[in-house]
Amino acid sequence: MAEMTRRERILKASHRGQTDKLPFFHNWRHMQIGWAERECRNRGMGISWARPSYVTRIHDVDITEQWLKKNGQTVYHRVFSTPVGTVYQDEMRAPGTGQWHGMRGWNDITPWQTERLIKGPEDYQVVKYIVEHTEYIADYYPLEQAKNWLGDEGIVMDIQPHQPMQTLMIDWVGSEGGRFFIHHAKYLDLVEDLYQAISKSREPMYEIGAKSPADIIWCGDNIDGVLVNPRLYEKYFMPEYEKMAKICHEHGKLLASHMDGRVGVLKDLIAKTPLDIIEALHPPPMGDLSIGEALKLWKDKVIWVGFLATAYSMGPKATREHALNLLRDVVPGERLCIEASTENIVSNENLLMLTSVLENAELPLTAEKVDRIEKSLK
Repeated sequence: MAEMTRRERILKASHRGQTDKLPFFHNWRHMQIGWAERECRNRGMGISWARPSYVTRIHDVDITEQWLKKNGQTVYHRVFSTPVGTVYQDEMRAPGTGQWHGMRGWNDITPWQTERLIKGPEDYQVVKYIVEHTEYIADYYPLEQAKNWLGDEGIVMDIQPHQPMQTLMIDWVGSEGGRFFIHHAKYLDLVEDLYQAISKSREPMYEIGAKSPADIIWCGDNIDGVLVNPRLYEKYFMPEYEKMAKICHEHGKLLASHMDGRVGVLKDLIAKTPLDIIEALHPPPMGDLSIGEALKLWKDKVIWVGFLATAYSMGPKATREHALNLLRDVVPGERLCIEASTENIVSNENLLMLTSVLENAELPLTAEKVDRIEKSLK
């Protein structure tokens, strides 16, 4: 097979096609720029770039933003005033936020909320008003620009928010201290009413993404079987994936979901979803499902593997061993891509070691080929 470009490898594998080598890439939002990443890209590493396909306008809502001192700390305070009431949220931002990729700080720490938008039952009607007065407007320039800049170096994804129910779990109510689950038990009608409003509101957003120039539509979930148990997944998540996938597939787009947690309890339900790509799946010890088992179970899906931060934390030798063991687990290497990291910055030394293994992963993989790669690194 003629040598493929990085872009061709990622897209061909994602469409369940045959590639010359196992595709591997780094995510732009936390990718270091410099001599090491340039060398790794020269040796076959691609790039994935996530950008939105839309902008939002919130009508008939006054939004004020300011920096405040609270409990001796500076917080970013945002107030939403509507005809039915007012809600606010506070956010801590690490140094470098807004000056580094993807709103991350210098140390790769994302901003975190110290006060959620929804604090009690009285806040649900206000947030529902905001949701119902949010308009999604197509804006394809960021995607077009990224595709022009990247060329054959990688792919560009349309990044979409958390699933409607996970927006409540993670963003607006929060799960710390069991908050979401308390709300779900005590205020079920309010939770489900807002869930339905979010789902309805986002239908135009799904359509905009499906018609965009993005290579893949990426649902920025954080699926973990502890946070999203099977009952919640089946009731709230699977119907939304059905809706999203129908629109994406009508326009020839692949749909991916970020599932970097412990998904063993969800594995049979995930098999029933129309998702094309399970993105950021982490094998043990961070996850609880091996990539080999997942490939056997999800025969109509492609897996983008999230390389383990625990291996990186132990240095290049551990990175090499984990990469080799991963290759042995996924023979013959079909329906697979490897992501250098889905959450964290990777040191130059670890990135070079990972590249030393994966640049030689010719397909179809065999145990003998992996043994040869291992011998070449000693």
